[in-house]
Amino acid sequence: MGYGCYERDGRDCGYGVPAKCDHPDCSEDIDRGLGYVCGGSNHNEEGCWRFFCGKHANEDHHENEEIYGLCERCANDEPPFDPSPDTQEWIDHKMIDPTWDLWRSENPEYVKANAASLLNT
Repeated sequence: MGYGCYERDGRDCGYGVPAKCDHPDCSEDIDRGLGYVCGGSNHNEEGCWRFFCGKHANEDHHENEEIYGLCERCANDEPPFDPSPDTQEWIDHKMIDPTWDLWRSENPEYVKANAASLLNT
């Protein structure tokens, strides 16, 4: 299994998934790869599994020097930010790319909910 695209807790993740920073006051373009995940690793239990640009994955928040890249909420033991929605680019990709044919056939609710967005592209 690679880390280009996978699902975790119902959310598409991986370096192949274009995204926006999960900080509510930011719209920086990132991806949902391990380089942007809160805590900096998929094996780290400290992070919230939200994804942040360099500005919001503050490396100096945590007193434990082995834990880096925690978001401000995790660093202060607060509940995580709400995740940002999928980008239109990612939705469109899942809706039209042939490699997602099987997935679309298994997820008709998603297809129905997002079919109208294709008319705007």
